[in-house]
Amino acid sequence: MRRAALVALALLALTGTPAVATPVHHVTEIVGHAPSLHPEGVTWDPTRGAFLVGSARHGTVSVVRPDGSTRVLVDDPGVISSYGVHVDPVRGRVLVAYADLGVSTRSTPESTYKVGGLGVFDLATGRRLFLVDLTRLEPTRTAFAVNDLTIGPDGTAYVADVFGSAVYRVTPRGEASVFVRDPRLTDGKGTGINGIAYHPGGYLLGVNTGDGRLIRISLRTKEISAVELPHPLVGGDGLAVHPDGTVVAVTNSLGSPQGTDAVRVLASRDGWRSAREQWTAPAWPVRGPSTVTVTPRGDYVLSGRLEVLFGPDHNTTDDFVLHRAPEETR
Repeated sequence: MRRAALVALALLALTGTPAVATPVHHVTEIVGHAPSLHPEGVTWDPTRGAFLVGSARHGTVSVVRPDGSTRVLVDDPGVISSYGVHVDPVRGRVLVAYADLGVSTRSTPESTYKVGGLGVFDLATGRRLFLVDLTRLEPTRTAFAVNDLTIGPDGTAYVADVFGSAVYRVTPRGEASVFVRDPRLTDGKGTGINGIAYHPGGYLLGVNTGDGRLIRISLRTKEISAVELPHPLVGGDGLAVHPDGTVVAVTNSLGSPQGTDAVRVLASRDGWRSAREQWTAPAWPVRGPSTVTVTPRGDYVLSGRLEVLFGPDHNTTDDFVLHRAPEETR
């Protein structure tokens, strides 16, 4: 309970509003259930003491109850599929990376691979604050797959697109720009950054799902470099940063046949010029992990049954899994 209390105190100091005194989850596995939800993104909401998940199928953001049932928080017609989801408790917002990869109930031939942006919603009510269309920043591109985002301490969002060679920047007021555009962000075959995370050392870390590079982008100079790794993170998807600066990386075979279902913790002693594996679970117990969220009681890895939804027949199922990583990851 000490960590939960610290979270509440931090929120009180930052916002002047007490956190909701809801007990955090402390179970090894939560089996979620909701009709064809297929979440790809998950975040921890300290104001509720609960997980929030997106939906590749419905474009919603839902609160996950301790028994695995869900309650829709955000249901906006402008969001076709919701992928990366992050809470900004300081400003009372939830941010959503949205796209259309052709698997949503809202997909149309005209919108598939043509839609991509950032949705910003009120954390308490789910009400839309604004949507930012990121496709307008690159009008000559023919396909988009906005997938993940991260938030800096000033509320600025940095958004990654798997099909692109850019990282976008969106201010707290919704002003959008290209933060960096560089072919080195891609694998040379059209695959770009998937997961992205803000590191308090003053840079962004992004993983290229195609070739498995972990890419470091300086927030001050915009310098781009590849982190020297013992093994590439092929199939790299979600990233999360611990308070001590170590990084949790999730890989799978959803976007890269050479990828494996694995979770690793990486540590660096040279400002992420290089990194070593501090802990690894190369055989993750649940198929198709996509991302991870850090909570006061451990790291929880999401498996949203995306292998079913993105399979050749685009089938659906009604379950998803949040599995806690072993204590060694902390």
